[in-house]
Amino acid sequence: MINETLIRTRYAETDQMGVIYHANYFTWFEIGRTEFFRELNMDYRELEEENILLPVIDVGCKYIRAAKYDDEIIIKTKLTNIRGVKLIFNYEIIRKSDNVLLAEGYTKHGFVTKELKPINFKKKMPHVWEALNQSIEGEDKSAI
Repeated sequence: MINETLIRTRYAETDQMGVIYHANYFTWFEIGRTEFFRELNMDYRELEEENILLPVIDVGCKYIRAAKYDDEIIIKTKLTNIRGVKLIFNYEIIRKSDNVLLAEGYTKHGFVTKELKPINFKKKMPHVWEALNQSIEGEDKSAI
């Protein structure tokens, strides 16, 4: 499954050069990830109520072209790996008007308790694990 989320860039996200400040892409990754879970009829709140957190343990972004103020941006989010206590999402940031790839990146997460102890998510929430496992696109086993 690939979730597509549409946002419009805001003036507050730009830097002195009139382009979107690089750190905002990580916020967009989070927006994409949140909407990915919503598309599976889940949300972070449900996981947190079950004493499960998904902290980012690794993140990366390759910037290809600049996004600018008022661009409509498509955030493409896909889960590419889930194994053990980790999962990986990949992202593409695309300008809607000309379908140009602006950036691509990933986030790696761990399944942990609120005490930050790794948790066997497959055992704790097998129905959610299965839904996530079924949604995997283009699995990259070398990334974990």
